Amino acid sequence: MADAIPPITLPPSQNPQQEGQWLQAALHHWLDSEFLPEGINADIATRAAQVYVRQRMEGENDVGSLVIALVTEMQAFDFSKSFYSEFAVANAVSDLLLESLGVDRCCGQ
Repeated sequence: MADAIPPITLPPSQNPQQEGQWLQAALHHWLDSEFLPEGINADIATRAAQVYVRQRMEGENDVGSLVIALVTEMQAFDFSKSFYSEFAVANAVSDLLLESLGVDRCCGQ
């Protein structure tokens, strides 16, 4: 039987607003560079950062739980003018957070 994947935990947030600003900028850059830059990308990044900040202010440090919260709350966002979905956004946020922690996203390392 395979071992369970251990959770990845962010350090407690000292400044959720600053983290949100970083995430908004990083996600917006990612969205623009992954496909075509679109005006809606700024709105997506802003909304995702708002969800993230609120979760962090509520004490959420588990990356998996943050991803689930993003998927759940971004379902209400209108993605009709975008290439992306709530799943793509949540996965991108997860990748950005892992990268900021120095965790290699490839091959379970």
